[in-house]
Amino acid sequence: MSSKQHLPPTCLPWFKDVNRFWDPHRKLYVAKIMPGEYYVTLENEMIGTVLGSCVAACVRDPKTGIGGMNHFMLPQNSQGNVNVISDAYRYGNFAMEHLINDVMKLCGNRDRLEFKVFGGGNVIRGMGSVGDKNIQFVRNYLEVEGFRISAEDLGGDHPRKILYDPKTGKVLLKRIESLHNDTLLKRETQYMDTLKEHPVEVGDVDLF
Repeated sequence: MSSKQHLPPTCLPWFKDVNRFWDPHRKLYVAKIMPGEYYVTLENEMIGTVLGSCVAACVRDPKTGIGGMNHFMLPQNSQGNVNVISDAYRYGNFAMEHLINDVMKLCGNRDRLEFKVFGGGNVIRGMGSVGDKNIQFVRNYLEVEGFRISAEDLGGDHPRKILYDPKTGKVLLKRIESLHNDTLLKRETQYMDTLKEHPVEVGDVDLF
């Protein structure tokens, strides 16, 4: 295979900092998103992430193959609680609406959108039901917006690794029964601390 075939497909300019790597087994590029990130693509590439207490929503237009995925959690207070009318829920709306709006801006049709949701494991010790609160949010959000969840794998006590192919809608999921290191937990804990200390600047974002 020539080096030209290993060049990554063109990404949208605002995703230029997202890490993408060549997967020799699947012969595709994979965009790896971290907590707080999302990625939308028109190209033949996959999107991957590892979820602990965070949730990820995968969305696509089955007719066009345009789709993307986010990775987020709601900010918690020191007791691990979420206030429904607080910036926590505004942040959840922000995470979902930017993903959905990007798909629709690229000619995705709102009435055709397909949603699959994952994550929300209770894996951060001492933080109670953080994962459950994230699950409740993403389910309620999609219901209120009139979207149906076509597939989900949520809750439990284990992290998940997922790979999403927006072209086909296929999701490859692996439950991580035992962590060989604490990288995931550190990453999500740091992300949680960042949300507490530096609230996400959320403007008025509306679904169109």
